[in-house]
Amino acid sequence: MGKSAETLPDAVWQYRSDKPRLTDYQTDIDDEDLLPSLESSLEDIGEYQRRLWANQQKSLLLVFHGLDASGKDSLIRTLATYMDPAGFHAWSFGRPKGAEAKHDFLWRVMPLLPGFGEVTAFNRSHHEAVIAERAWPVHDPEHYHWPERYASLRNFEKHLASEGTVTLKFWLNLSEDEHKRRLLKRLDKPRKQWKFDPSDIDAWKRREELLQYASEAIAATHIPEAPWLIIPGDRKPVARAIVARTVADQLMALAPEYPPADDKTLKAYRGMLKG
Repeated sequence: MGKSAETLPDAVWQYRSDKPRLTDYQTDIDDEDLLPSLESSLEDIGEYQRRLWANQQKSLLLVFHGLDASGKDSLIRTLATYMDPAGFHAWSFGRPKGAEAKHDFLWRVMPLLPGFGEVTAFNRSHHEAVIAERAWPVHDPEHYHWPERYASLRNFEKHLASEGTVTLKFWLNLSEDEHKRRLLKRLDKPRKQWKFDPSDIDAWKRREELLQYASEAIAATHIPEAPWLIIPGDRKPVARAIVARTVADQLMALAPEYPPADDKTLKAYRGMLKG
């Protein structure tokens, strides 16, 4: 079993109410010796995700947010390395449109929540309703009541917890310099150019505004049943190591053992197979 994420300083990854602004948190760490082993964490994720799938009693929802180019896609791919695909799903969300915009803001995520035994990753999520929609409204401004939306999000995630779904929410925290470097990489590298969208530049210009909206949303929706974790995002290996260990620890808590076998039944079938 790998080194626990709890060995990392709280200021590095755990949201704290006395530090409500995202700019108060680190985007990198100085001492890499603090980092858990990524490979060991991924192996634990693979083993305990199988135990979760075998037990079919609990589920885990992983929510990833961050500015454009913060590394959400590659982080989810890394976490999936050893997971059984039968029990793992990943979904991406943009601004609601079409049928999504004609329903309440939680409607679109409902069918995609993890079933018992499953792990599901959301690349952006229902929290876009209190971050991106503040910057780029889908409806008339009078439609929005942010305190009520915050309350709905808290109640929704408390409900999920009461029904057996644990939610972990990660914000990948990028410095301004690293954010700019990654956007330029999208423009310069042919294998990344397909990911570029003009909206990336609009978001870059409104970086401080978006960080303010995200800071307010995180402060309003950080609850024990569904905590936010602020992950240093400037170096992807650092972010991956911290998130993977956190996910592994949660899976180990949810499914520490395989379901018990019926020894009498096993003995009978062994006898049949051995003749």
